[in-house]
Amino acid sequence: MIEPQPEETSDDENKDEALYPPDPNGPTLAEALQQVAALNKQVADLTKQAAEAQDKMLRALADAENTRRRAERDRTDSAKFSVTAFARDLLTVSDNLRRALNAIPSDHRDANEQLNTIYEGVEATERELLRVFEKNSISKIEPLNQKFDPNLHEVIFEIPSADKEPGIILQVVEPGYMIHERLLRPARVGVAKNDGGSAAGSTIDQEV
Repeated sequence: MIEPQPEETSDDENKDEALYPPDPNGPTLAEALQQVAALNKQVADLTKQAAEAQDKMLRALADAENTRRRAERDRTDSAKFSVTAFARDLLTVSDNLRRALNAIPSDHRDANEQLNTIYEGVEATERELLRVFEKNSISKIEPLNQKFDPNLHEVIFEIPSADKEPGIILQVVEPGYMIHERLLRPARVGVAKNDGGSAAGSTIDQEV
């Protein structure tokens, strides 16, 4: 009868056992798998926390950038529109200068040298005021014969007209003004109304 021979071990296995002998007190295979699973869960939790922290950091940076841009825009607007209230008060001065000039007929100026001198002085004052307006980016809106724009114009009355498209501005009661790209005062106008009515027109807004 042939007796079974003991299994032969390689030299490498013998060396491993000699260098790293089995620890009888070490964890079992099931315990080792549980430890690995717990470590994997810790890694996953830390990865999630790192991603959340990065997302919060990016959001904070975006909020800070938006705040910086708003502050910069506010500073720019403050510099551009700081004279808005003062400019609006000066519009009345400009209106009165123009009314004074329109109240002096050209034939009266020709007949009266002193009156003509006063006219020229008022006219020069108006030009200087408009130059100051232009220097501060204040521009006049004179929309005669243009299409009515509710963003820039205010209708005071309608004028029946057979040869003009409805909504065309036929009369400027009071010019409007812009300061930079912002409306300072709308132009107050009369617009065409092609309805075959009376030429006297119908008042929309009695306030002048």
